Amino acid sequence: MENLLNVALAQIAPVWLNKKATIEKIENTIEEASNNGSELIVFGEALLPGYPFWLAYTEGAAWNLNVNKELHAHYVQNAIQIEAGELDTICALAKEKSIAIYLGIMERPQDRGGHSIYASLVYINAEGEIRSVHRKLQPTYDERLTWAPGDGHGLQVHPLKKFTVGGLNCWENWMPLPRAALYGQGENLHIAVWPGNLHNTKDITRFIARESRSYVISVSSVMAKSDFPKDTPHLDAILNKVPGVLANGGSCISGPDGEWVLEPVVDKEGVLYQTLDFNKVYQERQNFDPVGHYSRPDVTQLVVNRERQSTVVFKNEQP
Repeated sequence: MENLLNVALAQIAPVWLNKKATIEKIENTIEEASNNGSELIVFGEALLPGYPFWLAYTEGAAWNLNVNKELHAHYVQNAIQIEAGELDTICALAKEKSIAIYLGIMERPQDRGGHSIYASLVYINAEGEIRSVHRKLQPTYDERLTWAPGDGHGLQVHPLKKFTVGGLNCWENWMPLPRAALYGQGENLHIAVWPGNLHNTKDITRFIARESRSYVISVSSVMAKSDFPKDTPHLDAILNKVPGVLANGGSCISGPDGEWVLEPVVDKEGVLYQTLDFNKVYQERQNFDPVGHYSRPDVTQLVVNRERQSTVVFKNEQP
């Protein structure tokens, strides 16, 4: 039925900073979700190839420390170049299984020189096409030591059966204007991706749902001290300070009324399943619609720049 959407929340750990092995784990998870009837699967922020957990424990802001330089270089080398076809096998699987995917990656884009990395949220439709790549607008706190700030190009929504789906990365979800940019395009299924932890998802998930009168899916990864690979550069320095659990999950779903459809799940790796009923969106828009009957565009409007930013623009190039 067009009104119903079967969704899967992939609360999994990466094979940390190993893009080849993490891609294989992602593909196995997509297979599992498809076999269970899912039409959309969501993975956490920066899952491919992992979140930069070392920054808080290795004096990440100190100048010219080899530990940070070498970890950063290792991170960049395991980031994803979409232009080089590094998501092609995932796209092919999406097409084969007729499943849409939201995937958090570390992107190393050629249009910004190929050396800086961005926390990007990629939407792949059920035909296996990459329809948007949203680079996180503002990395949070110590993330700024390794991630670059993105642009508005990926502030886009997509049709998925009766739903209109869009998404943001982590603390971007606290930014009112990017949320409004998605609402204004008709979003009624909001995807919020996180590196992990209940403290991130337990409040904002229901808040966005109540504000937008939309479904909100929050998906977090999990990560334990034991998940660090043995070949990680400066592993001893990292393990000396990190806690036993770095990301405990907290993946969840709120309905358009702001109540839980799926309460946060913590300390558990696996795939969570739920069916969403589109009719609930219309029911809750009856008394409040933030960009429709309860808006005043004659008083306040949002202007969005969706141009993909690049340092160099070549003019009058010869073919």
